Amino acid sequence: MRAPFFSALRSAATGPKLSSKSTVLQWPSSFRRHTSSSAKEPGYELSGPVPRPKAFTPLRRTAANSLPIRSNPNPTRSEIQPVTTLATAERYFLPALRSRLPESARPLHEAYWVPKWGEEGKEGEIFIFGNGSFVGWGLSEEQAVRFRRDVLARTGLEFGPLPEPETEELEFAMDPSEETRLQGDLIVLGTSPPVREPDTLPNDLPPSALPQETLLARYAYSQALSRSTALSALEVSLEKYLSSMESLPLSLSKTGKPGLGRRALVKKLGELLKFRQGLNLNRENFSDVPDFYWAEPVLEGYFNTLSSALEVKARTRSVNDKITYAAEVQSVLRQLLTETSGARMEIIIILLISVEVVIVLIRDLPELWAEKKEKTDHTVL
Repeated sequence: MRAPFFSALRSAATGPKLSSKSTVLQWPSSFRRHTSSSAKEPGYELSGPVPRPKAFTPLRRTAANSLPIRSNPNPTRSEIQPVTTLATAERYFLPALRSRLPESARPLHEAYWVPKWGEEGKEGEIFIFGNGSFVGWGLSEEQAVRFRRDVLARTGLEFGPLPEPETEELEFAMDPSEETRLQGDLIVLGTSPPVREPDTLPNDLPPSALPQETLLARYAYSQALSRSTALSALEVSLEKYLSSMESLPLSLSKTGKPGLGRRALVKKLGELLKFRQGLNLNRENFSDVPDFYWAEPVLEGYFNTLSSALEVKARTRSVNDKITYAAEVQSVLRQLLTETSGARMEIIIILLISVEVVIVLIRDLPELWAEKKEKTDHTVL
C-alpha cells in the first residue's frame, strides 16, 4: 500500500511522461513519499508504481528552480545524492538506543547522529529522531531499510511499530562556492553563517561521511523531513481509521441504527483521541518550532523552508479537521445510543410495573372476591 500524499519531482517543470502503451501517467522519483511494504522481509526488491503526486504543492511549483543546477554541473559541485527518510514506529526510546548504535554515534540536540554507516565507498550518515523516524544522507532506500533491519529492529526499542514503514526521498548536492539553501526540490549544501551559540555544535566530532561544516544545516533539514514523514504515517493510519467508520452514517440513514454497540463505539473514540494526542500533545508535535532554533535563526530558516515546502502545517490542520469531524460523528452516534438506551429503560420499567400489577391482581383478587361475596351474602340475610 502506498501513502496517498504527494511526491515533489524534479521533472515537474515538464510535467508527467505519457507511456506509449497506455494513458497511465509515469512520474520519476526525485522526490517521493510512499509506504515501503517491501521493508517487511530481508532480501527484498523495491517494486511497484511511483505514487501520483498531489495536483499542487510548493515543491512541484518550484521544482523548475533546481533544473539549472541539475543541467549545469560545475567543478566545485558534487554529484547529486539521495536523502532518504524512514518512519518505522510511533516513537523510539532514544536514551536506551545509544548502547545499540555504532560506537561513533553521538547525541545531537533532539536526535542521535551516526556519522558513518554503510558499505565502504558507499557510506552516508543518519539522524535518528524520537518520533519514530530516521533520515539517511547519501543512503538509498535499500540502505535505509537495511539500517532499520540490522540496527533498530534488533534493539526492540521501536514503540508501536508501523505495519508498513513510511518513506520520503529528496536529493542534495554539495557546493562550497554557493550558499546552503533549498532550491526547488534540491538541497544545496554550501556555506552558512557561523552559529551564535558556541555549544550548538559539539566538540570532538568523529570523522563523518559528509563535511562537518554543514552538519547543523543537515540536522535542520533532517528534522523537517522527519516530521513530515512521521506526519505521513499518521495520515495513513487516520485514513484507515476513517475508512473503518465510513459505513456508519450510511447504516444510520438506511436502518436508523448506528451499526456499532456502545463498547465498540467507545473504543473507536479512544483511537481517535490517540490520534489527536499524537498530533498535538506529544513532545515532538507537528506545530511548534523546536526550542533549539530560537537562538539560531539561520538554522530555523532551513527548518521552516523545508517544512513549508512539505506543507507540514497545512497537513496538520487537515488532519485535525478530519479528527474533529470524526469526533462529531461519534458524538452524534453516542447520543443516539444513549437515547435508545433510555427508551429501552423506560419500556423495561413500564413492563416491570405491569408485571407487578398482574402479580398483585393474581395474589389479592381471590381474597377481594371472597370478601365481596361474603358482604353480599351478609346483606341478603
